Parts: sequence; C-alpha cells; structure tokens
Amino acid sequence: MKIRLFFRSVLQIARIALGSAMFALGFDLFLAPNRINIGGLSGVAMLLTEVLGIGSVGLFTAIMNVPLFLIGYRKLGKRFFFGSLLGMTLSSFFLDLFSDVPVFQTEMLLGALYGGLMAGIGLGLVFLAGASTGGSDILARLLRRKFRSIRLGKLMLMLDVFVVTMTGVVFGDISKTLYSAIPLYVSSAVIDALLYGLDYSVVAWIITERYAELETAIAERLGRGVTCFSGRGGYTGNTKNIILSAVHRRQVPELKTLTEEIDPGAFMILQEAHQVLGEGFGRYSDDR
Repeated sequence: MKIRLFFRSVLQIARIALGSAMFALGFDLFLAPNRINIGGLSGVAMLLTEVLGIGSVGLFTAIMNVPLFLIGYRKLGKRFFFGSLLGMTLSSFFLDLFSDVPVFQTEMLLGALYGGLMAGIGLGLVFLAGASTGGSDILARLLRRKFRSIRLGKLMLMLDVFVVTMTGVVFGDISKTLYSAIPLYVSSAVIDALLYGLDYSVVAWIITERYAELETAIAERLGRGVTCFSGRGGYTGNTKNIILSAVHRRQVPELKTLTEEIDPGAFMILQEAHQVLGEGFGRYSDDR
C-alpha cells in the first residue's frame, strides 16, 4: 500500500513538473514573442513587465501568487494547496528559464494557436495531478466563497477576459486582444479533452412497449448494460417502461437502428455525457 502511494505521489509530481514546463515553453516560444496573452497571473505579469520595464514574467507571477497562497492555505485543502504550490514554483521558474531559449519568429495566428495548444496540454497535465499553477485558479476559488451565485468557470473566464482586454490597452493595439482570445479558447478546449477525454459517451433514455426485447438486443449487440424504470404518462396516465443505457458515441447509429427494428414507435432521448465511469468506460480517479 505504501509503495503504491509512493509511486502515485511520484507520478503526480512528474505530471506537475512536465505540465509546468510545457505551459512555460508554449508561453515563451509562441505567446510572449508575439505579445499575445493567455490570461491568468502570468498574463498580468507580462503586462507588468511591459508597463514597468523591469522584472520578469516568472518573478512577477511568483510575487503575486504569494498572498493568494497565504490566504488560501486553510481554505483550499492540503493536497490541492501543496500541489499548486509546487506547480506555481515550477511554472514561475520555467517561465524565466525558457525566456532565454532562441525563438523562431512565427506568424501571429500560428503563435496564438500553438501557444494555446502547448499551454493547454501543460495546464491539463497539472490539473490531472489534482493541482494548479496558482494564479487565477486560486483567486477564483477564493472569490467563489464570497460570490456563491457565480460558477467557478465563469469567475475564471471573467478574470481572464479582463486580462486579455487589458493586453490591447497596454500594447496600444486592439489586435493583441483579438489574437489573445485564440489561445484562451484553444487551451480551454485542450484542457477539457485531457480531463474528460475526446471520446464522449451518450446516455440514451428509451420509452418503449417492447422493453424486454430491446434490453436483450442492447446487451447482446452493443455489449452495454441497461437499467429499467417504471413511469407514468402525464397525459394518458398509462404505465410506461423506460430504458436507460450509456453507450459510446460511435455506437449511437447502431442503437437507433436496433431500436427502430424492435419498436418503431419507441420514444428516444439522447444526451451527450462528458464522463461515464465504471465497467466498460473510464476508471474512477481523484484527479478528474
């Protein structure tokens, strides 16, 4: 048990280190040279270095994170706190380290795309380890305690949009703000793909009179489990049989076909599911 926990801790640290390095590399190679922002405290740090003409992105990021970590020590949970502290320290270190790497000039759109891609992969790896790189993530979590009616994702987006908007003001070029929206979106999409997977599943609700036959067909032809419910029609008051089944997205056409074959009058509702955990799907994990 101790060995398993040890290797799990090593894997988490490796993810945080690799993710922090990927984020910093994408920032320094593609975003910073083109003066494109990606939000967060690293984005604020970029603006401060431009306005003040001193310091570095990594240094300012670390300085701004210190009070957030001091405030959030007792409010964020030890595991998240120490993992994020490591992520913040490493990302700040790598941001300054990679700033000396020779940069090949790229077209601004390509810089925005590849910068967002690398930053998204890096942050996704850190999030998979149950941590963050500090910054707007921690600030949003702290603000969420006061503004409970606003979702965490919206708070983070509001903070990032403000930073990205200020990029155009600081550099005196509105195109910088417009281009900065690209890595902000790309990194968010990549993070979602890493955390929740590219192969989204589908949950099917089927109301049918021939539920027994359909149950058997789904189990035998699709290899998927089925749960049955008993319901009542709101208009007729008649008893209805409802089938619930989670299938892979690629199996949806076959599910539609066999349902039509068995009961053309069946009523079907399909819902996309970003995470289906259990036998035949993903594994349970504290990191997601």
